[in-house]
Amino acid sequence: MAMPADSPRAQCAADPVTMDAMTTPTPRAIRANELQQRLQAGEPLLLVDVREPAELEMASLQEPVLHLPLSRSAEWVERIESLIGRDRTVVVLCHAGIRSWQFACWLMEAQGYDDVLNLQGGIDAWSVEADPSVPRY
Repeated sequence: MAMPADSPRAQCAADPVTMDAMTTPTPRAIRANELQQRLQAGEPLLLVDVREPAELEMASLQEPVLHLPLSRSAEWVERIESLIGRDRTVVVLCHAGIRSWQFACWLMEAQGYDDVLNLQGGIDAWSVEADPSVPRY
């Protein structure tokens, strides 16, 4: 069953791996080590984590994040504009980078955001490339 285009789980026009069929703006990928460098340099990034609460308990970043679990989108979707301003780059993450890709696409396609990055490989890549103290699951 296809999701409505206004759903935060809607798919992008492009595949996150191959980038095929890219007809609309899509999120740019950012690797964990590059994100870590940008955060350490003090770049004002807004980190948005779309994982479930139990996943955050297993592994989370030391940086402040806005937690918007996709399964609870009905609770926050109407307030997205007030939750995520347009004054800084948004970096979206999940476990492996797929749910965050879907959310980032929705932000761009349905909500009109233009400066959105997707953490390639998600928190799992962060654990491997940037901070091995973050548990893998």
